[in-house]
Amino acid sequence: MTATLETPRKPKSRNPIRSFARRWWHQLTSMRTALLLLLALALAAIPGSTFPQRAISSVDVADYYEAHPDLAPWLDRVWAFDVYTSPWFSAIYLLLMISLVGCIVPRLGVHWKALRAKVPDAPKRMSILPYHRVIDSGANQTRARAVLKQRRWRTTVRESDDGTVVIAAEKGFLRESGNLLFHTSIIFVLVGVALGSLMSWYGNRILSEDKSYCNNLQQYDEYGLGAWVDETSLPRFCLTLNSFDAEFTNGGPTAFDADVTYETAGETGEYDLEVNHPLNIDGTNVFLIGHGYTAVVTYTDRYGQTQTLHQEFLAMDAALNSEGAFKFPDANVDPATGQVDPDAEAGFDAILVPTFDDSTAMLLGADPEPNNPVLALTAYTGDLGLGDGRPESVYSINDEQIASGALRQVNDEVEVIGLGDAMTLPDGSTLTFDGVEQYAVLQVRHDPGGPVVLAGAVLLLLGLLPALSVRRRRYWIRWNPDGTVETAGLNRNDYDGLDEECDALTAAIAPEPVPTSESDDSIGSQP
Repeated sequence: MTATLETPRKPKSRNPIRSFARRWWHQLTSMRTALLLLLALALAAIPGSTFPQRAISSVDVADYYEAHPDLAPWLDRVWAFDVYTSPWFSAIYLLLMISLVGCIVPRLGVHWKALRAKVPDAPKRMSILPYHRVIDSGANQTRARAVLKQRRWRTTVRESDDGTVVIAAEKGFLRESGNLLFHTSIIFVLVGVALGSLMSWYGNRILSEDKSYCNNLQQYDEYGLGAWVDETSLPRFCLTLNSFDAEFTNGGPTAFDADVTYETAGETGEYDLEVNHPLNIDGTNVFLIGHGYTAVVTYTDRYGQTQTLHQEFLAMDAALNSEGAFKFPDANVDPATGQVDPDAEAGFDAILVPTFDDSTAMLLGADPEPNNPVLALTAYTGDLGLGDGRPESVYSINDEQIASGALRQVNDEVEVIGLGDAMTLPDGSTLTFDGVEQYAVLQVRHDPGGPVVLAGAVLLLLGLLPALSVRRRRYWIRWNPDGTVETAGLNRNDYDGLDEECDALTAAIAPEPVPTSESDDSIGSQP
């Protein structure tokens, strides 16, 4: 019989690409990498707070270009004005989500297996465990199981051939469940914020009483669009402010109430709009976020032609002392020739005081209710600078036109006029203060990421509480063949109260007072 020698098998060569990918995947999905990416995301968001963002205000970006003509183009090349939609910010954001998912999913599998696994058996020498106790007289097994079940311990019972019976108990898995829930909540928050950045939009609108507007970008005072949103994505509806009431107590507003009428393609209705009670139209919420006053004036030019203007004013303080401007670019048109004198345009810087106290030297009032409204006016004539196509505020006169001399101040001192009074200019034109109306500040917002972020915040709190308060621990009871009963506990986390808990459990299952074992006290005192 001849023997054959087997050729030894060569070890399989590892795929270097696969080994490289596995090594970097483990690195990416480690908790340390997730923390570093979270820090990098926070640092990457700093430019978004430092530089103006196009999604928030393109006018501010244009002003930055004008103030820094050399630096702004270079910043724009690295998306400094579009930080939250930039490739480098999106890359950090995406890597953080991948890292968290890759970290959580394996832990979920391990946690699920641990929940279904049996509690490990006690070592042969239980005296080496901390919190070791010996009961000289036997303890009832049925009572022990009932006590552990009542206190919500997960138990496993083992019986040996020599008559030894061990009840192994474990508690505190809710800690790991809370940890996983906490990390899952961060993913919810990241997904919700991403949805909000990509698909949300908002618009702010000042709407006076008996005025209407429709939902398009041209009719908003301020708006912002997500990266995946354009004007065609906006729902079609119109809104009319029928009336607005503001209640004041002790010089401060206590309630706002706006009666509005809305109209969509298939529905028309009325709604009582209040603070924190928005109107929902096709998934879009209309919020009431503030109010103010509209001044009504009539300007009569030197040719006797009149123009009536309803101009909203912006509040400067809690007493609703407000600032604004009146602009009449079509003033002083010669009716005989139809010629327009560009240097005869009229403008007024104004402060609206709701309640003027003429018994003091103070111009600004302390009461926001319109009990004695007045206008403090500064008049200008000349070129208002509205024909160059550049955007400018409707609430103030152009300072550059004043500085260049294109606009000339008419009155040396501020002139204060009340309701029904008029200010007369040197050319014979007048501005009459006709009345005060109220307006509502509305915010129209659609944010599909809001509910996702809210769910993440709720999950975060639900996960954080057990993760911080619950401690995982084990407890064993052994009935030896000689009739003695041993108990011991083991910490899986830092828990100073396990010694007292073991004493309480041992006392609950023992029929008599429990003597302390001779195990090392220094070991038993360790958490």
